[in-house]
Amino acid sequence: MLSFTHMKFSHLFTKTSKSYPKDEQSISSQLLIRAGFIDKVAAGVYTLLPLGFKTVSKIISVIRNEMESIGAQEIYMPGLVPKDNWEKTGRWSDLDVLFKLKGRDEKEYGLGASHEEIVSPLAKKYTLSYKDLPFSTFQIQNKFRNELRAKSGVLRTREFLMKDLYSFHADEADLDEFYEKATQAYWNIFENLGLKDKTYFVYASGGTFAKFSHEFQTATEAGEDEIYVCKSCRTGLNREILEDEYKCPGCGKGEYELKKAIEIGNIFKLKTKYSDPFDLKFIDKDDNSKPVMMGCYGIGIQRLMGAIAEVNHDEEGLIWPQSVAPFDVQLISLGSDEKAEKIYKELSQICDVLYDDREVSAGEKFADCDLIGTHYRVVVSQKTGDKFELKKRSEDKTELMTEEELLKKLNQTARTL
Repeated sequence: MLSFTHMKFSHLFTKTSKSYPKDEQSISSQLLIRAGFIDKVAAGVYTLLPLGFKTVSKIISVIRNEMESIGAQEIYMPGLVPKDNWEKTGRWSDLDVLFKLKGRDEKEYGLGASHEEIVSPLAKKYTLSYKDLPFSTFQIQNKFRNELRAKSGVLRTREFLMKDLYSFHADEADLDEFYEKATQAYWNIFENLGLKDKTYFVYASGGTFAKFSHEFQTATEAGEDEIYVCKSCRTGLNREILEDEYKCPGCGKGEYELKKAIEIGNIFKLKTKYSDPFDLKFIDKDDNSKPVMMGCYGIGIQRLMGAIAEVNHDEEGLIWPQSVAPFDVQLISLGSDEKAEKIYKELSQICDVLYDDREVSAGEKFADCDLIGTHYRVVVSQKTGDKFELKKRSEDKTELMTEEELLKKLNQTARTL
């Protein structure tokens, strides 16, 4: 059974703001702060406020559904990772964004920047033979990275939620097969979040692991990355490797156009990079011991929210896709409170609704509605008589509807998500 949330605007403890924050460079973070989605604590550190938490929760729901659809099992790993684990992989000294701390027992830890150092020894406890493979596991958990530059709002932070998926395989062929499934799951996620048309599959340097890793980059002028997009097939190359790859790895041609972009996801064939340090092996059918092959697949949640905001806004404010809007409907009463209360109760049964019941001007209610970016606006006033005015945030036109027509339309819309 579907359940929906409802709230009165007067009950929100947060407030919208008319002025832009002076110390924010990205339009996404400026709007998210003004609309009351996030609050800045320090450079690269933000609180998710009620509206922001609802949007992030909906993003997580979309991601979780896709992860479970490819058979990944959800876990939750600790943020405190012992120094010994980091030393086994060499990242205690090599990972320059690692936050380090010491407990009262003098033991040292690194705050989880990623979780290979936890998931590999975890998998070792349960992977004994080829019969235990393949499997995959994911978590949605805070990450901590001591970024040198944290000046792009939620697009680059020092603490953030991340979905990280890890897969474990008996051979490279099985890893390749799952890698394709994960790639498609990512495309499904970005399509559901309204980003697919502006997102490119980008080849990036694989470092010491492989020739390539892969990124999903969303084109926007706010992006920190520069990508070269093939004019023939839309495959992208990160600028850092273009000089070595004159032909497109997707179609073999060589004409590119330069775009600025935000990385919203990455996938990586780790192979045995994090299996070997922890002696993560399995016994094959011939009773031979072999290293487990691994893949990793990440999505930064707040960065994803920021990317959606970057490509979905206008001069008035945010324009959320319905899949992640904090509410499906923002109900505005202009002097018809009894009628508004009645429709508010009806709407609460079929969709997520925010009822602006404040004693402020009509102009302020309309401005806040546009700023927050809720998918639909419903207006109740004396002017509409026994009907209701419905407007989609992304469109200019308004419609007058009877109560029955309104409830039918919104009921159908909510159940398509």
